Amino acid sequence: MKSEKKYYSLYKSVKEKILTREYQSGVKLPSKRTMADMTGYSTVTVENAYDRLIDEGYIYSLERSGYYVTDIGGIYPKERISKPILPHLSEEESQLSDDFESSVWFRTVRKVMSEKGDSLFVKSPSMGCAVLRNAISDYLYRYRGMFAEPERIIIGSGSEQLYDTAVRILGRDKIYAIEDPSYSQIETVYSGMGVALERLKMGKNGIESSALRSSAANVLHVTPFHSYPSGVTASLKKRHEYISWAGEGDRYIIEDDFDSEFFMPGHPVDPLYSIDAKGYVIYINTFSKSLSPSMRMGYMILPWALLDVYREKLGAYSCTVPVFEQYVLAEFISSGNFERHLNRVRRRIRNEKNKFS
Repeated sequence: MKSEKKYYSLYKSVKEKILTREYQSGVKLPSKRTMADMTGYSTVTVENAYDRLIDEGYIYSLERSGYYVTDIGGIYPKERISKPILPHLSEEESQLSDDFESSVWFRTVRKVMSEKGDSLFVKSPSMGCAVLRNAISDYLYRYRGMFAEPERIIIGSGSEQLYDTAVRILGRDKIYAIEDPSYSQIETVYSGMGVALERLKMGKNGIESSALRSSAANVLHVTPFHSYPSGVTASLKKRHEYISWAGEGDRYIIEDDFDSEFFMPGHPVDPLYSIDAKGYVIYINTFSKSLSPSMRMGYMILPWALLDVYREKLGAYSCTVPVFEQYVLAEFISSGNFERHLNRVRRRIRNEKNKFS
């Protein structure tokens, strides 16, 4: 009975997301193994839940492809629709770790070279190519449960360049607060930009409340998932405290979500971005840990309120990541290879931890 309850709970959860259009018609669901990793259930439990959804007509499966949401037409109750459809950008509008399987990447490179041709030699739009911004948006929603319109995603060449971009958007006249201790490169970049810095002492759950309350900062830079070198992951209560702090004045939070793809176990911890309802959080993540340090690619999600500021200050500049690399990464993500890679790494990490538990 215990396993049946788990399968039924998952079945209801996925069904609800279909009925509220969180899972749109035609959307590919996470694979059985990915869903098992995300929920903490067994693959058998996930398979039973998916089988029931297939039997009831909510999803269908394609051999060697996966599970997809059925077009169930008018049975969506209007009052239950909770999220709008994420519109994809058109190109006209936007004008490796040790576990990394390089052979898969090189196959992707060859595929992109053979299919995209002259498209790879155009100038990159300021915010990055639409194909990559769309792929990241879909990935974040499918794998992380994060809702980010492609229009708000900016592609950059690594975390340092994205920190620099954030400062240019928010202004050098602001006071920037960082965790103490924090990754040394964070302080180096901000100091190099000539901004005033505050160091806020870390406690066991995140920045100490007294330090945050007494801070004169306008911008808070945090790494709430496995902050380095302290190893602290901010508690949910602490994350809400950060959001409340931002809401008390004209303040913003720069969330550096480095390493968060390797959450253990079950559901990932919600980033600040996901619990921010007012648009205080600038979200930054990169592919240097999840793929390889040589992958100098990352992305930033801006609040709507800062998009016009970005266009005014930085819209005339080209993206710092070559178009070819953007197309290859977009194909790697869209094909499911990125998620398969993440799941492989997470299984290895879990197995290593189990050896010593």
